[in-house]
Amino acid sequence: MTKKCLGCGVILQSDNETKEGYIEEINDDKTLCRRCFRIKNYGDYKLEENNNKYYTNIFNKVCNKNSLVLFLCDVFSIDNDIKLLKKIKGKKALIITKMDILPKSVKEEKIRQYIKDNYDLKNVDIIFISSIKKYNIDYLINYILKNKIENNVYLVGNTNAGKSSLINAIIKACNKENYELTTSIIPSTTLDTLKVKLSSELTIVDTPGLISKNNYINVLPIKDVKLITPKKEIKPRTYQIRPNQSILIGNYARIDYKGTTINSITIYISNNVPVKRININTNKSLRNLSVNHFDLDDKKDIVIKGLCFCKITKKAIIDVYTKKEVDVYSRNNLI
Repeated sequence: MTKKCLGCGVILQSDNETKEGYIEEINDDKTLCRRCFRIKNYGDYKLEENNNKYYTNIFNKVCNKNSLVLFLCDVFSIDNDIKLLKKIKGKKALIITKMDILPKSVKEEKIRQYIKDNYDLKNVDIIFISSIKKYNIDYLINYILKNKIENNVYLVGNTNAGKSSLINAIIKACNKENYELTTSIIPSTTLDTLKVKLSSELTIVDTPGLISKNNYINVLPIKDVKLITPKKEIKPRTYQIRPNQSILIGNYARIDYKGTTINSITIYISNNVPVKRININTNKSLRNLSVNHFDLDDKKDIVIKGLCFCKITKKAIIDVYTKKEVDVYSRNNLI
């Protein structure tokens, strides 16, 4: 009997407890593999080391389907993730998730305009949601019903975009309490495609997230991932920074300001990560990390992928120190 785990989508097996999908005994009463059971009940995270090629193959197959495909993008990962959206050939929509972690003062239209100004996304609908706050979930369900091409509707995106959390929110909105996908902050919680039948005319298909190797969540231990992952509305921290000053971001990053005039830096990061201003010459903390040099024009952000983004108002010359595996880049101000 072939049966999939309702938490992560992997095929259940009772032959090898070191392999994914292990369960002591396969029967109709047990629906979760041991890994998902322990994540759900004990917060016992176990990272599965699957090859990203496996996940990419699943993504590429979905891109070629004649179905409605919802591309989920964490609001903190807009630039890198949206590039993948263009690979989807059929009907598609961009779903910006985790809107609850942005300050309430940030307007959706500002982000929508940023996306339109920086990406050529013709005939792509953009929908903002929060699975935690149930924001726009009913609107999204109605959108799906009106725009689906066939019964199957696919969810795709990078790891930690919030696909499983969204499906759980849709399940509850549709009063289908017999399902609940496993969610966690670790990458690759979902290991295979998983179909959730909501009615005779609609099945939501969850897919494994693509692994972004240059993301902080993939190079840190679990305790640090928990610290840097925002769980509630972010409180931006603004610093008036003078020449020969630096910003220290926990134990993860350092920003050295090389400008000649006072500038303003606003940091959008998990409230749990300490941030402080230091002297560029007397405090050498984190100088052992890899350095990225930027000569910025007005109104630019610096994005440290998986950790934060920093809004800078004026022209600036800065050095950003991070782990060498992490992508650091500049963009126009998102906010």
